[in-house]
Amino acid sequence: MDNHSISVLISEDELAKRINELGEKINEDYEGKEVTLICILKGSIFFTCELAKRIHVPVIIDFIQASSYGSGTTSSGTVKIKKDLDESIEGKDVIIIEDIIDSGNTLSKLIPLLEERKPASLEVCTLLDKPERREVEVNVKYNGFNIPDEFVVGYGLDYDQKYRNLPFIGVLHMDEN
Repeated sequence: MDNHSISVLISEDELAKRINELGEKINEDYEGKEVTLICILKGSIFFTCELAKRIHVPVIIDFIQASSYGSGTTSSGTVKIKKDLDESIEGKDVIIIEDIIDSGNTLSKLIPLLEERKPASLEVCTLLDKPERREVEVNVKYNGFNIPDEFVVGYGLDYDQKYRNLPFIGVLHMDEN
């Protein structure tokens, strides 16, 4: 039996409002263009889908899977590419969609890999940012929320593959027993 509880950090309504704002900004920035969203699996899937619904310029969605967590609550520092893109991004305007940036290690490995593929532009959009955990600086153009250094779940974020389906962002509290 799991010995933990979850408290709401960002409500479903707050998420919807901020994702609308991010979509509006992307629409302004990419007016008259097509944008390729690269969803980092698995955590970013919920955010990518909700954001894409709010983008009115033509959108292509592709997926890459990178992992630095395993089943723990802190980043291991080692990034593994488990699934690569299906389509070429050469000459395309690309936005990497991330669920959360903490250490910056995952993106510090992904960005150069994607830049080698010669996109016309490459930006980062994250739902959550933990700047106090940063080990490697990452240039984030679109940031949903800065959050404290807490382990969060919900809206795609998991703890050992659980809680992704929560409609809010919650802080996971490990109960001592």
